[in-house]
Amino acid sequence: MLLASEERQLASILESPSAPLLANRLIAALEDEKRRRQEFYRDIDDDMKVEFINGEIIVHSPVKKEHTDATGFLYKILDTYVRIKELGYVGYEKVMIALTRNDYEPDVLFFGTEKAAGFKKGHWKYPAPDFAVEVLSDSTTHRDRGIKFNDYAAHGVAEYWIIDPEDETIEQYFLLEEQYKLHLKISEGIIRSNVVEGFAIEVRAVFEEKANLAELRRILMDDM
Repeated sequence: MLLASEERQLASILESPSAPLLANRLIAALEDEKRRRQEFYRDIDDDMKVEFINGEIIVHSPVKKEHTDATGFLYKILDTYVRIKELGYVGYEKVMIALTRNDYEPDVLFFGTEKAAGFKKGHWKYPAPDFAVEVLSDSTTHRDRGIKFNDYAAHGVAEYWIIDPEDETIEQYFLLEEQYKLHLKISEGIIRSNVVEGFAIEVRAVFEEKANLAELRRILMDDM
């Protein structure tokens, strides 16, 4: 589905006498981009976090400790919970999702059992997840709130969290009528997933080691 602004742009182009010429140029540009995308797949380095966005290869810089901590803390809790409950598959950082035009490596992502059932040994190119998380950094904020925000929504990612490791907040978005709506922005208290059945955690467990360990113990004890 096109955004309202994109619908207006398309309508403007269709009214132009140059529409056929513009269409030919667009087709040629997308064909060239498709070729470069195949080269990107061929040359991917397993040791690097890279993404292919609108024809550009994005190589990510090293991140700050608070970014690594937030990513790791959430992954540990979510992965432990999902594996215990047998709800699907959780990945982080180096799991590449291949959408219609772009390839992303979300910081944390979840696939329900229906999608996860198709993942086999050697799998490396994944579909749109059911739930995605991006942890902000200086170099990624504009994409996490821009192209990724729109692209994840367009591809049906039902829940999206944006974590700010410096302000220690989580923004939780739900997909409603093919667009993300902010459900809450929270720094303390409980956050509950709308996609991962029964998953509810203390927000501080994403930012503080002691709180993270306490949350892990609770999840493990609840299963006993």
